[in-house]
Amino acid sequence: MLSRVADSLYWMARYMERTDSILRMLKINYASSQDNPEEFTWRPVLKIFGSMEEADISAIEKNSRQVLQHMVLDRENPNSVFNMVSKSRENARAVQDNMTKELWQSLNDFYHVMRRPTLTYDLQSDDPISVLDSMIKQCMVYYGVADITMFRGEGLCFMNIGKCLERVTQSADILNVKFSDLSYDLDKTADTTYWKYLLMSVSGYALYLKRYRSGFEARNVIDQLLFNTEFPRSVLYSLNQLQRYFNRLRSDQNTDGFNKVDFQIGKLRSKIQYSDVQSVSSMGLHQYLMDITDDIRAIGITLNQYYFAYS
Repeated sequence: MLSRVADSLYWMARYMERTDSILRMLKINYASSQDNPEEFTWRPVLKIFGSMEEADISAIEKNSRQVLQHMVLDRENPNSVFNMVSKSRENARAVQDNMTKELWQSLNDFYHVMRRPTLTYDLQSDDPISVLDSMIKQCMVYYGVADITMFRGEGLCFMNIGKCLERVTQSADILNVKFSDLSYDLDKTADTTYWKYLLMSVSGYALYLKRYRSGFEARNVIDQLLFNTEFPRSVLYSLNQLQRYFNRLRSDQNTDGFNKVDFQIGKLRSKIQYSDVQSVSSMGLHQYLMDITDDIRAIGITLNQYYFAYS
């Protein structure tokens, strides 16, 4: 596969994964803001997905409608949903011959949903939950179409590699920001709704209730988001999938590049696999999560160098 094709499929998938994460986080946080509007703040969301200065965050952190406008439709915000979907579509358009017609159509439909003239009014004056739900459904259509129509070759491997790398980054960033509110103290108590909304924002609430019978505790939340291999958004599950799809790219044409990326993935996967909540607590949660994001960034750089022809 040409490096430019692999690059486009990889980034198409990363942008769509980021879009899905943003939309789920916005939906759950908006619902949370309605429960306790006096104390609620959008600061964690803006810190995870935004690139705003501290003063700009302070100016809008209590204004839910303004935050939604910024995070969904603001074309000046590089991480807005509109820009993520547009970038994903641009990458897809460049390599239409390497994807199914149905997958291209799903992305193109999502793009036109984001360009709908009434969308600004709907977000500001209508029920934002319904608007965000319609966008989340577009993401689900994309994932479903990709799964049932894409041919099982290198293209799908690069798509899943991009998705898994982005998912690890998002899970680590969400944990980092949310636990910063608790000063990274794993024994510090927090209101039940704090953990409930965190788990709902990553679609992990139902599994948590089935797996952890002792109630909502910081250590259990960390265990699920980092180590639970039954949870598709956990760091370890995503790394297992990342290694699975990357191994399919093994060939005699790029042995050096494959070995270097494979070593980096295996090293990070082993670090997570042979850790537990106690060892994370001893090391320090913040440092542990920062090491994960640094390692993921290094994997991305090596992929760029050996597979996407970046210097």
